[in-house]
Amino acid sequence: MSASKRLLYIANHRVFWTSIWRRKVTTWSPVGAAFNAKPLRRLESFDKNVADFVKVAHPDPSFRDAAEKTCIEIGTVVEKLNTNVDLCRSLKNLLDEKKVLDQLDPETRKVAELFMFDFEISGIHLDEKQRKEAVKLHVQLLDLSNKFLMGSHLPNRIAKSAIPEHIHRHFATEGSYVQIGGLHAESSDDLVREIAYRIFLYPNADMMDCLDDLLKCRNKLAKLVGYESYAHRALQGTMAKTPGNMLPSLSTELMPWDPPYFSGVLRAERYNIEPSLYSPFFSLGSCMEGLNNLFTQLYGVSLNSEHPSAGEVWNEDVHKLVVVHETEGLLGYIYCDFFQRADKPHQDCHFTIRGGRQCQESGQYQLPVVVLMLSLPHPTKSAPTLLTPGMMENLFHEMGHAMHSMLGRTRYQHITGTRCSTDFAEVPSILMEFFAADYRVVNQFARHYQTGQPLPQNMVTRLCESKKVCGAADTQLQIFYSALDQIYHGEPQNRSTTDILKDTQQKFYGLPYIPNTAWQLRFGHLIGYGAKYYSYLMSRAVASMVWKQCFVKDPLNRDMGERYRREMLAHGGGKEPMLMVEGMLQRRPSIDDFVEALVSDLNPDFETFIMDSTS
Repeated sequence: MSASKRLLYIANHRVFWTSIWRRKVTTWSPVGAAFNAKPLRRLESFDKNVADFVKVAHPDPSFRDAAEKTCIEIGTVVEKLNTNVDLCRSLKNLLDEKKVLDQLDPETRKVAELFMFDFEISGIHLDEKQRKEAVKLHVQLLDLSNKFLMGSHLPNRIAKSAIPEHIHRHFATEGSYVQIGGLHAESSDDLVREIAYRIFLYPNADMMDCLDDLLKCRNKLAKLVGYESYAHRALQGTMAKTPGNMLPSLSTELMPWDPPYFSGVLRAERYNIEPSLYSPFFSLGSCMEGLNNLFTQLYGVSLNSEHPSAGEVWNEDVHKLVVVHETEGLLGYIYCDFFQRADKPHQDCHFTIRGGRQCQESGQYQLPVVVLMLSLPHPTKSAPTLLTPGMMENLFHEMGHAMHSMLGRTRYQHITGTRCSTDFAEVPSILMEFFAADYRVVNQFARHYQTGQPLPQNMVTRLCESKKVCGAADTQLQIFYSALDQIYHGEPQNRSTTDILKDTQQKFYGLPYIPNTAWQLRFGHLIGYGAKYYSYLMSRAVASMVWKQCFVKDPLNRDMGERYRREMLAHGGGKEPMLMVEGMLQRRPSIDDFVEALVSDLNPDFETFIMDSTS
């Protein structure tokens, strides 16, 4: 097909689909139209050797396996470098030379201090034998972490004859077995939820041994390099600094498999928030247009859709966004891998493919490249991709990570964008959830994909209030997870991880432990967030304070957007996280401020509740 014919085909194809979907809708901006257009099957051949991405997203399993092995090999090399005495000595000489140190800009000095910090927590002060032991423990941890993470997602199976026949249809089958790969927490059938909970969380001896070995290895490494526990080592350089205290629990007669379902029922019944009522207003294109408008007003940044080159992306439905500032020009690239497909993880996440940095050779800035992964449904013949409120919020959340990467302008790749303290990294993404829940923002883009009707304000208000239903229980669950994580990584205890779980659940959570279950074996966050799971709560508290103090009066205020970029987004990990928070809030928050921020988010708007009750 000639280039001219191909362009004509594309144009006609887009006109056809958008004419069906738009009807009375005002014309979308280019970025909105791009995401609401039915994905085009690219006419060029799809080459396997597409992009250096992808232990997670690559369609070829052999590439994913090779990438996983490469990650372990790179990790091993990094740990060997972190115990290299000559490298450390060179860096120490620089840091000890006050005259030289004073000539360094703050960011370079911070990076040098971070490298020295890596040397210290890796055991550079140990003798050669102990340093080799530290590297060996790191390699063991990489293997154990990979094994645990893979195992935590595997389904459990049970003979069909062991469970009632009428519920077989709820689970995948394999011969004479049913496979249970999740908790089925949203099921309205009590028995389905209970059986899924008991079987999916049934203890696996190999996984139990893996977790024991993982925790022992982490503790041994921490003790070897001079820390009281792995938690003390992990929290160095964070906002928390040291393992903290947790909060008390409540009591209830529910069973552990009940809260997600019943909280959903309560939300739906009290506030009438059936997702199907909202989805027609949240087409993917309209949501992307809303993000584009928000970023333009806050930062002077626009999102522009660009057709990828042949072989540039790993799947034909991946969109490429070019991020441009109104005066600074090109900022970076975002690849949007948004749609469901076989062998793709069902998780929303952000990947840094290439970090931003100042190139000494050319004097130019290396532009960041990131990937956002979601699991959205594909468009149909009659409608574009329609998002539930939860999907819309997740899209805003992940785009918060992407803009952290795009708007950071650090000199070094080591500290670019989201490469910062774990308990700060979620602040930009959680803050975006507050924007996604504000009617002044939502009203700019939420239009019915067929009629163009705006989403009524009372529907947005009800949706926001519904999130507070059982909010205290949800927060308490996060506190329980955080406490368990800290205890696992604290001083070793001569008892099983299940016994620790049982006691911690009784102390910090109101629901009973179910015998012969081992929820901790499904707690994949123990790998990426070991001793740092609390970060979600701390980041939420910071985001809440930033929203209420800086944006709640006017979420589209350009001056405040510029301050947010300058004080919090620009530095990546190049500045102490608490100093960034202090710069934004213009005060240093206390622990009481963090707690108050979390609690105040749970307070219901009684005026809204009474208004809805009487209408």
